Amino acid sequence: MLAEWTVELGANDPRLEIPWALEDGSSRFLDLKRQPELLLEISEACAYSELAEFLNWANSPESPFETAKCDAWTSRQIDAEDEVFGEPCKFGSYVDLLFADEDRRSQFSENEHFVQALAKLVRHAPEMASAAEFTLRHCFDHRAKAEECFYITFYLHGYGEDETQARTRWAVALKMVQNAMRQYWASRTVR
Repeated sequence: MLAEWTVELGANDPRLEIPWALEDGSSRFLDLKRQPELLLEISEACAYSELAEFLNWANSPESPFETAKCDAWTSRQIDAEDEVFGEPCKFGSYVDLLFADEDRRSQFSENEHFVQALAKLVRHAPEMASAAEFTLRHCFDHRAKAEECFYITFYLHGYGEDETQARTRWAVALKMVQNAMRQYWASRTVR
């Protein structure tokens, strides 16, 4: 699996505000870590069971993370960087993740080490028409107090001849990334 990591901390780069809501009220921040039953209110999780499983795990007590946003889609728009897979269709998603622990999420070095290590682990996954990207960004968490911290946007694409094949590859890749996250965390807690 292709895996990359980047850091986007510039003044014009995306930032996440927690809690967030769209102006029209159609979508908002749902605290799945503290209220897991709200998963049923996320339309993407209802449409894609694999994404629901990932969100359920990422927000579980066994996970050091919590999620803030997600989306999933199918596209036949193949960019130059997608051409390496030689497939006409892609199924993609993103999940905004942050460490649940306030100290961890406020430390740049902790977050940077995580995305670097995760990309390295994922690169060792079996070859498949899929790509993951982990982008480290600024976050402002207003839940308890205004706290400047960091979050990670996790992009994932599966490629295939059609939507079914692309989604299948995406789903397998999502499980691989989840397993890499578990492996990373297990290695950190053993120390």
